[in-house]
Amino acid sequence: MKLNRLGTVSWQDSQLLYHALPRLGREGLILLSPGAPYVCIGYFQDPEQEVDLAMCQQHAIPVFRREVGGGAVYLDGEQLFYQLVIHKDNPLVPAGWEAFYRRFLQAPIDAYRALGIPAQYRPVNDIIANGRKISGNGAAEIGDYYILVGNLIVDFNYAMMARVLKVPDEKFRDKVYHTLQDNLSTVRRELGSAPPRDELWDLLAAKFAEVLGPLEVETTVDAAWRAEADTQGQRLLSDDWLYARERPQAGRKVTIRSGVQVWHKVFKAPGGLIRATAEVQDGLLAAVSLSGDFFFYPARLLPDLEAALAGVRVEQVEAAVARFYAEQQIESPGVTPADFAQVLS
Repeated sequence: MKLNRLGTVSWQDSQLLYHALPRLGREGLILLSPGAPYVCIGYFQDPEQEVDLAMCQQHAIPVFRREVGGGAVYLDGEQLFYQLVIHKDNPLVPAGWEAFYRRFLQAPIDAYRALGIPAQYRPVNDIIANGRKISGNGAAEIGDYYILVGNLIVDFNYAMMARVLKVPDEKFRDKVYHTLQDNLSTVRRELGSAPPRDELWDLLAAKFAEVLGPLEVETTVDAAWRAEADTQGQRLLSDDWLYARERPQAGRKVTIRSGVQVWHKVFKAPGGLIRATAEVQDGLLAAVSLSGDFFFYPARLLPDLEAALAGVRVEQVEAAVARFYAEQQIESPGVTPADFAQVLS
């Protein structure tokens, strides 16, 4: 497998390159950092619900929606990204998403430990140290490949993270800021200072090699990869892609009358926040829209779940979701059919 050690790249390439690699039919480990800050939201999130878009526009902070689940995060050059693209049939890939996380997050965990930071895995996809999260991670499927993305957090701008999120008022924003400080840590915070950047890259590369086997180092993006990244950029950097999840689907015209309600509810499951907007007619779900910062595999089937719930009685949602999970072999770590029932009842 190739180790694509790319150093600092444009903020766009820090996302586009790993989206492009599986579409070329290539495996690889990518190590890089973005050259400018931006906000990255999860695949199932609605940017208008999650991000203060006016503030981001005012301060020229781009917003990007990735093809990986999870939540909104402020990203900058103080975070060292690792992005693993691996074929589903690779013998290193274990069965099940939690086992996938456990195996491949061992590399950054060992890197933190080598620095003297007591990192450990916490399901579903976090690395913690001294009770605080110290690495954010996500995974997805693109074609026949599994993707793992995560970061070694050298330092973190707590104030900016609290600022870019959409919140009801400044008191709530202040609460978010202090909660972030209490629950998110960094290399600099744990050690009092940060090792040289090259030392950290070397450490990550070595620890991934212990998990993946020998890695062939590349330091440039070849022409085919560049072309595919540019092709993906035309799609992923467009407003059509950014706002796709919040746009109503065809046929979802809502008419309010006797016996008809429109619900918008939020439920925090162990595996993430679920938002649901539903039209209910005489106890039946007529239309459902789901979003949030959870993980759902395969991601492309979430609209199919929404469609499968149309016509289901509210009290039968859990059974309908469970049936869909079984038929489609769905995995959603930390989120169960009962959690969807909670937000749709």
